[in-house]
Amino acid sequence: MFEVITISFAFFFGLAVRQIGLPPLVGFLAAGFAINVFGPALGLPVYTGETLEHVAHLGVLMLLFTVGLKLKLEQIAQPQVVGGALLHFAISVLVFMPGLKLIMGLDWNTALLIAIALSFSSTVLAAKLLETKRELGAFHGRTAIGILIVQDIIALVVLAVWSGQTPNVWALFVFALPLLRPVLHWLLDFAGHDELLVLMGMMLSLVIGGMGFEAMGLSSEIGALVMGVLLSTHVRAKELGASLWSLKEVFLVGFFLQIGLTGLPDWGAMAFAVAAGLALSLKGALFFALLVLFKLRARSAFLSALSLTAYSEFGLIVAAGVLPEYLVPLAIAVSISFVISAPLNRFAHPLFERYEAALGHFERDTVHPDEQPHDMGEADVLIFGMGRTGSAAYKQIEDEGLKPLGLDADPYKAKAHQQAGRNVLFADAEDSNFWQGCDFGRIRAAILAMDDLEAKLIAARSLRQRGFAGPIVSHALHESHQDRIREAGADYTHLTMNQAGITLAERAAEAMGKD
Repeated sequence: MFEVITISFAFFFGLAVRQIGLPPLVGFLAAGFAINVFGPALGLPVYTGETLEHVAHLGVLMLLFTVGLKLKLEQIAQPQVVGGALLHFAISVLVFMPGLKLIMGLDWNTALLIAIALSFSSTVLAAKLLETKRELGAFHGRTAIGILIVQDIIALVVLAVWSGQTPNVWALFVFALPLLRPVLHWLLDFAGHDELLVLMGMMLSLVIGGMGFEAMGLSSEIGALVMGVLLSTHVRAKELGASLWSLKEVFLVGFFLQIGLTGLPDWGAMAFAVAAGLALSLKGALFFALLVLFKLRARSAFLSALSLTAYSEFGLIVAAGVLPEYLVPLAIAVSISFVISAPLNRFAHPLFERYEAALGHFERDTVHPDEQPHDMGEADVLIFGMGRTGSAAYKQIEDEGLKPLGLDADPYKAKAHQQAGRNVLFADAEDSNFWQGCDFGRIRAAILAMDDLEAKLIAARSLRQRGFAGPIVSHALHESHQDRIREAGADYTHLTMNQAGITLAERAAEAMGKD
């Protein structure tokens, strides 16, 4: 009955909310509470909670491992990341703590712990939403994930201080982990492309990162993240992350179901959760203000802040360890924040466009770390998205004797191309400021090689609105996307997989003709 009830509830609730434009994870949260209410009457086994907790933990570890695969250590050391995280934590605690004491009549220690729990943002939700929108590598996505990592480290310190747990002597081996990087890279080369690759990802995230760090008295979540970071510079890091995608998604369903199974709230818990939900706007506004203070443009600050506007599952971990009597109210607050944050993030770009004029007034008049180009130089062909497809197009354009310029929303990917001698710049096609400031006078053609459909639609539409009359060629992952891309302004669309098959057939025909 465990499998029947949990899978059925998760599927039908996820399907229901998707019909009204919400992410399925909102349905999974609702399914968790529904299972809590109706499960016993349907014969749900008593071990359900423990089983889902274990499955959820595996999903979180694999998610953080795949996030680590896309991280660069230098992005955490950025002023806006470290400064933004520490200042937000300090201000949040200083605001929440006296308010909780005065309104709820708590003692100072309890008020401090609850304030700390509410100051964190959800790593799982932010990573999941950014990954779904393919924005983990974008500047605002990297900024948000960097802040979350700093927050997770703070959470570990809090747990160590208040729970009385300290790392054991084996934790010193953490400092030797960089020496493992060559061995891990060799293993990844040796693992191939099939089931051994999946098993290697599971071993690193769950065994070495998860259980290994727990054995040293450290957080298994940080362990999984560190294992991913150690492999992030490998050329096959993206392939490793993709191999774990389906497995990770299934396990993460357990995470959202588990929140609903934490317990059913009384009226006091509901009042606390609703008040915490109303305070989310302050949480997001503070992140926006701090990131603008650190010279980010309004758009990057807004998108990063919106990604961070949800209470953290780490708050539940802190509560379970040092404040168990407040676990259910905090779980309801986290659930409400997920329900609010998920749809807001789904419409993050349209929301910024609507309020861009007002938000732009807060932007500092200075050089921004996320500054984008205005001059296309001597380029003939503009290539949006410098992944495998864009890189291949870049090489072919060069071979044709033309001058390509590659643009990518991932600043680290753009930097890597520059170091390889390619003419590639950081730019986000979904940023309206980029389009307003650019001169496309010398560009004769544009290639849209991004994976995200919305980014391609915005790029095609914006090029035409800027008066660009040259050909726009786009690749498409699905047939249903082709008409939408053409309607947005593209002249030609190519189904990537179909085109690969046609090319293979042409090569085969050529080879037979030669024979």
